[in-house]
Amino acid sequence: MRVLSINSVYKTGSTGQIVKYIHELLIERNYESYVAFGRGEHDEQKYLIKIGSQIDLYFHGILTRIFDKHGFGSYKSTINFLNILDSLNPSIIHLHNLHGYYVNVQVLFDFIKKRNIPVVWTLHDCWPFTGHCCYFDYLRCNKWKTGCFKCDAKNKYPASYFIDSSKKNYDNKRRIFTGINKLRIVVPSKWLFSLVKDSFLSEYKIEVIYNGIDIKTFRPTVNDFRKRKNIDNKFIILGVANFQDYRKGYQYFLELSRYIKEDEIIVLVGLNNKEIIKLPKNIIGIEKIQNPYYLADIYSSANVFVNPTLEDNFPNTNIEALACGTPVITFDTGGSPEAIHQGGGLVVKNKSAKALYEAIKYIKNNIKEFSAETCRDIAVKKFDYKINYLRYLDIYKELIN
Repeated sequence: MRVLSINSVYKTGSTGQIVKYIHELLIERNYESYVAFGRGEHDEQKYLIKIGSQIDLYFHGILTRIFDKHGFGSYKSTINFLNILDSLNPSIIHLHNLHGYYVNVQVLFDFIKKRNIPVVWTLHDCWPFTGHCCYFDYLRCNKWKTGCFKCDAKNKYPASYFIDSSKKNYDNKRRIFTGINKLRIVVPSKWLFSLVKDSFLSEYKIEVIYNGIDIKTFRPTVNDFRKRKNIDNKFIILGVANFQDYRKGYQYFLELSRYIKEDEIIVLVGLNNKEIIKLPKNIIGIEKIQNPYYLADIYSSANVFVNPTLEDNFPNTNIEALACGTPVITFDTGGSPEAIHQGGGLVVKNKSAKALYEAIKYIKNNIKEFSAETCRDIAVKKFDYKINYLRYLDIYKELIN
């Protein structure tokens, strides 16, 4: 069996890690596996295929920003990629994120339909069945159910600052993405499953496979993070922040800083130097971390991981924290609560900093109820990629046969 995965990135970000894990699992089990990606550079040329160039990305970005044609640029680079794909002749294609300024979906799906190649498509957000956006919960929009128009998220990723093509995009996607003989959709959460069932993709069989992580990398560690940051005796409230994306809820950490006590400290990972300088004194900012082992050290040092996401599918950060023995607090948003099982944390219904702090206090005062052993056990049993992603191999065989 020869599997080709297609994603915007490889190794980096949550989807890049997922693709990497599936690729390594296939290689480990003696399958042929190749990965095509659109952004970044990697040395493993034997198995990796780069789609397009930086110039292609740039022009696709311009097409998106002006004409709202995301996914409909990169024509020539997609044609060149399909020539490679034709010679590779994969048994199955595994699609992931097709947004990301790197591939032309019309050209790609015309090829798939003509060749009648079996396809697995893992949806990591809602972009495949909307006219523009990746998420619509925050805006409480239901246009995607019948047909997008006058998009209220036009200026959000993938942002268009001039023309609104959401109606035409929606109609084109519905035409392009439907009518494939052998296509199986996989989603990482029950939340996204329910949405896809209400979309034009409901003609396909849909299955939930929860995201998995490397539980040997993400595990409780003994380290000197507390000592190096001079917070040995502090109750650490850990978060991953993105000040450029309101969906990640960074504003709640700033509000939390006004609630926390002297013996408590907030640690935020994923900031730049300018953002770190502006933080209150009771928030420690750390730049984006590429080394997963260092990240595991920080998870292990924290007393609680707080994820105040406002729109999300199934955040890997939740299960990474659990695997390191740290309980998780998250809003009742999207698929984020689906990682929280008894003893693994709390789900907060009221989206406010005060409600988050009440949950933090509860865990602080009832720490035995949320032990490191319990959190770790949840991750090992439910989110080990070497167990969860075996289901993909079964789906490949089902589609091929």
